[in-house]
Formats: sequence, C-alpha cells, structure tokens
Amino acid sequence: MSEFKSGKYRAPFIRRVYIPKGKTEKRPLGIPTIEDKVLQEGIRRVLNPIYEEDFRSFSYGFRIGRSCHQAIEYMFKEVSFNGMHYIIDADIKNYFGSIDHGLLREFMDRRVKDSVVRKMLDKWLKAGILEDKQLYYPEEGTPQGGLVSPLLSNIYLHYVLDEWFSNEIQPLLLGKSFIVRYADDFVLGFENSQDAERVMSVLPKRFAKYKLELHPEKTKIINLNSSRGEGERSFDFLGFTHYLGNSRKGMPVLKRKTSKKKFRLALSKTTDWIKKNRHIGLRDLIRKLNVKLVGHYGFYGITFNSNGIYRYHKAVVELLFKWINRRGGKRVWNWKRFSKLIEEWQPIQKPKIRHSYV
Repeated sequence: MSEFKSGKYRAPFIRRVYIPKGKTEKRPLGIPTIEDKVLQEGIRRVLNPIYEEDFRSFSYGFRIGRSCHQAIEYMFKEVSFNGMHYIIDADIKNYFGSIDHGLLREFMDRRVKDSVVRKMLDKWLKAGILEDKQLYYPEEGTPQGGLVSPLLSNIYLHYVLDEWFSNEIQPLLLGKSFIVRYADDFVLGFENSQDAERVMSVLPKRFAKYKLELHPEKTKIINLNSSRGEGERSFDFLGFTHYLGNSRKGMPVLKRKTSKKKFRLALSKTTDWIKKNRHIGLRDLIRKLNVKLVGHYGFYGITFNSNGIYRYHKAVVELLFKWINRRGGKRVWNWKRFSKLIEEWQPIQKPKIRHSYV
C-alpha cells in the first residue's frame, strides 16, 4: 500500500487463460494477483460515483442495482408501448480486446484529473500479459477478469455510442427511437424504417473512427412486423430471442423465449454433468441438480418464457432417467418408479417464473 501511495507500485503481469464460450469457442480471461484485485477495487470505488452521474439510464451493464432483466424490461416497454418495431441488432467484434488505450485516456481526461488514479490506470493498461509462458505488452484492450476493466469498457462505449446516439443522432430522426445497452451488447429501435436505414449507414463509420468494428454479418436491421418467409422478424439479446406477439387483449407486444443457442448450451452442460456424476447417490445427485435448475429458472424464468423453462425441465428429467439407468450397466428404473422418485421421494425442482412484469 505504501508503494501505491508513493507512486512506486508496479502492476504485475496478468496471466491469461481461456474459458469456454458456447460449445466450441473460448473467451480470454485475465487473472490479476490478489494485491492487484484489492487496488483495482479501491480505484473502481473512487471512479464509480463520478461516472454514475454521466452514464445514461439505458446503460445497464456492470452497474450497481442494474440487471439484464431490467434492460429487457426497458426494451419491452419501448417496443410494445411506443411502436418501435424496426430494430438494429448489432455485434461488436472482440470489443474488450479492441479498446484503444490512447482514445480511452482522452475520454478519461474529461472527468478524472487525479494523478495517482490516472497513473494506476495507465499501469494496468500497460501491464504485461502472460500466455503460454510468453510475455507481451498489448497496446489495446482491457483484459476481462480485472475488477476495473468493466468500468473502463463502459466509459469507452459511453462516449463512442451512448452520448453520440442521444445527443447527435436522435434529434435528427423523423420518428421515435431508443437504445438499450448491456456492456458491449446493444440494440437500437426505431418507429420509422428510414431512420433505421440512415443510422445503419453511419453506425460502422462511427465505430471505425474509434478503432472498433461491427460484425458485418451479425449487424442487421430487423423488421418485427415481417410476415413469415419475408425476412428475419426476431433477434437475440441477453440470452433471449425477442419477437413480436399479441397480448391477451390482442395488442402487439415484444415477447421473448430462451434463445436456441443458449437452450442447447445449457442442456449440453447439464447432460455432461449428469453423465459425469451419475455414480453418486441419487439423493445427492438430485439435490445438486436442483441447484442448477434453480439457477436456470432464476435467469430464464421471465414473463412470456414459461414454455422455455418447462421444455428445459422436461428435457432434464428425461436425461436423468436415461443416465441413472446406465449406472452399472443394468436398467433398474422404469418410468412409473422413476416418476415416484422425482415427485415424492426426492422431488426435482419444478419450473417457476421468477421475474414477472405483466
């Protein structure tokens, strides 16, 4: 701590590992030292109040008291009640690894003048990355895994996207519009198709100006009113597929369901886990499986997605039946006896909507 106060502290290198992302991809993760984590948390607590005054209400990622479900609910209201059915679904290529250090420093110059804080941030940005026993020093990016990295990434997109869209773009549009952002995932919505096309034409140029790139195949305009076969009429955001449906009163509202990609991934992980742990006692097996089910319902148990969590529950029950009958190579459970097990003797957690907005 004395080295930090005197300015002599040197940021140690960050060990990089790769964690699974989806079924086949991997995500880079930087692992700082314990001492570095403590210092980063201290700096984060100093900077948070400063930027909370600036961050926009539609920004939900990595902010205290804000969640994915709140972002989804905000988008639901804008689309359902304000008729903004033209959506720009955007995807930033390798966002955390592409943040330009020089531009980030320029952005921070606007709000942070304290020399001690700025020197520490510079040291973390310049810290070496150790990967496969090779040490190198990146000139761009903020390693995911550090406690200060999410805040820095939010600051960068606040100026690149949030302020630009709110202050410069929205006043020029013909109709109503909205933006919702969670970390580097964002959606733009428009009442007017011409507005959506105009913004789509300048969006890649705006990001290129700040050394970021939008994925050309994954960034597109979605018309939620499209008829079947006329084009895409849904989009994925924060683990859900969002589409236009009718409310009980017949009004068009934005509904959602577990995205196919996330459903398959969750089921694949659960399959691997049951297969690997089928040898343990059934009481412990089901108790641990229930923890996983509660976690799944806790995120995906949201209004309009009851079918999604019931499908997941049904699939997990069938998987459990399959693999407990492969304990020791003998089939000892018929469906009637198995149903007795999961409903009376050792109940499996039933699906439940955890987040109801309607």
